[in-house]
Amino acid sequence: MAKEETYIGSIDQGTTSTRFIIYNKKAEIIGSHQVEFTQFCPQAGWVEHDPMEILESVRICVSKTIDKATADGFNIDNGLKAIGITNQRETTVVWSKSTGIPLCNAIVWMDIRTSSICSELEKKLSGGRTHFLETCGLPISTYFSAMKLLWLLQNVKKVKEAVDKGDALFGTIDSWLIWSLTGGINNGLHVTDVSNASRTMLMNIKTLNWDKPTLETLKIPSGILPKVISNSEIIGRVGKGWPFTGVPISGCLGDQHAAMLGQSCKKGQAKCTYGTGAFILLNTGEEVIKSKHGLLTTLAFKLGKDGPTNYALEGSIAIAGAAVQWLRDSLGIINNAKEIEELASKVESTGGVYFVPAFNGLFAPYWREDARGVIIGITRFTNKCHIARAVLESMCFQVKDVLGSMRKDVGHRTEGRNEKGEFSLRVDGGATSNSMLMQIQADILGIRVVRPSDIETTALGAAYAAGLAVGVWSEKDVFSNEERMKKDKIFSPVLNEELRQKKLASWCKAVERTFDLADLSL
Repeated sequence: MAKEETYIGSIDQGTTSTRFIIYNKKAEIIGSHQVEFTQFCPQAGWVEHDPMEILESVRICVSKTIDKATADGFNIDNGLKAIGITNQRETTVVWSKSTGIPLCNAIVWMDIRTSSICSELEKKLSGGRTHFLETCGLPISTYFSAMKLLWLLQNVKKVKEAVDKGDALFGTIDSWLIWSLTGGINNGLHVTDVSNASRTMLMNIKTLNWDKPTLETLKIPSGILPKVISNSEIIGRVGKGWPFTGVPISGCLGDQHAAMLGQSCKKGQAKCTYGTGAFILLNTGEEVIKSKHGLLTTLAFKLGKDGPTNYALEGSIAIAGAAVQWLRDSLGIINNAKEIEELASKVESTGGVYFVPAFNGLFAPYWREDARGVIIGITRFTNKCHIARAVLESMCFQVKDVLGSMRKDVGHRTEGRNEKGEFSLRVDGGATSNSMLMQIQADILGIRVVRPSDIETTALGAAYAAGLAVGVWSEKDVFSNEERMKKDKIFSPVLNEELRQKKLASWCKAVERTFDLADLSL
């Protein structure tokens, strides 16, 4: 006999892999599948994806997950009520609306090829690096989609020609997926949600519409842009040729915003997601807070067309889990990501070694595109175990830097306190399965770190958004998470305060060594 018949699917499209997860009404996972895809690095600082490979990874994940769940007795065909989508943000795609074929590879969020465009704009515009800050909440940076789109318009002939002919469509990965899922060249829907749009530099974060003065300044035609929608509404239905044809797509959020929702972050609560990078977001409610300490003002989420807009302060760290991948793929120090915990546990400290993974510059709170990675404090005593531990500590120090800026910007309104008045940081993402990393994080922060039982909250957040739109869950269900929190693992700091302060001072020295290294000779 088939089991209960209310399910929500979640497409979680990340920087290195795609997953599809099916949840039941209790928000429990009843089926999932994950596929890695290729990351291309044609030049130093360039990072690309093939949008068609990403689309195929979605197709494989959906098919495999539905097959697994069906084989386990779940009636997915009749019970799948809606689909949510969450995606890597800022990554930029331009495709032909007549053929449905991408006009080039997608430029990934961490790509820094637009450095010269950013520098030129900073010199040319009256407001310099912060020229658009008042409208979009973001500084001019290689990080954001608008700069990537400008580069494509200036350097890829196919893109320029398609724009001139009126045949080009621009979007982040969410737009590409929704357009493809809802019909593609056969009337596919060209939309993006407010959270992804807030990361382009082109949306006014107060009106939630594309900002005309910004478009005019950057000479970006509005006709190639998607329609901006909320995070939780029925967008359209999946078209023919997919395993879940006819199912409504009713939720869409950028990955970090989805994680906030998956963590049930209310106003005043912060979360950190550890993935390729690390991203700390603090929900500031309906208040737009302008950072004076290197953070970004962005959207948190808007649940429904008429729902209130929640804003956030964000600190974005470019390299976190990617440093572990570097140890594995480039240096061969480990064979898989799980080995780093075992290796690092063989030493009690880094032996005075500090590693700053400024591979493509530093994001928040420094915003130094001229920074490059350094390892300092090496002696003959140093071995691979010290390096492994230094890599783990580098993630934690970077999070500390961001939370320090957050406290300066909003003071007592930072990370939520528990009933005893203790501060804590909620964490999620694949790297948080590393308990050593989480203990190091608690020690470096000097506060509690709270890890949920389900660390993949990004997919859960997209499922929540989709389920809210079709009535499977209410906002009370999503934000009243006391039962779930009973299963949380709490890491409390044990490091001596004097030693903690010394380590923080040493880290600051290491960060300073990364500046002004972009022009080192080959």
